[in-house]
Amino acid sequence: MAYANKVGNVTFNHFVVSIATTAAVHFGEAKDPDSGVNLPINLEAAGQAIEMLVLLEEKTRGNLTDDEVVFLKQVLYELRNKFLSAKQRLDESADTI
Repeated sequence: MAYANKVGNVTFNHFVVSIATTAAVHFGEAKDPDSGVNLPINLEAAGQAIEMLVLLEEKTRGNLTDDEVVFLKQVLYELRNKFLSAKQRLDESADTI
């Protein structure tokens, strides 16, 4: 367990944030470190990250603290809204082509 001691304790909320960050990258919100240009939107990958959080919500139901439940619901709400916004941006860019 020496590795675990070096990286610290991973909480449920940290785990949720790591998956949410993956979704954010696929929403085109992250910049390529080399070029500085936003990465392309990948709705399929973003949707998979959201679905992982939905699965986590389902499988942990009844086993989370109230704060964890509220945090997960808020993250899912925000990601779903970002998904719709990203889809709208893709649809609008497709209309201009």
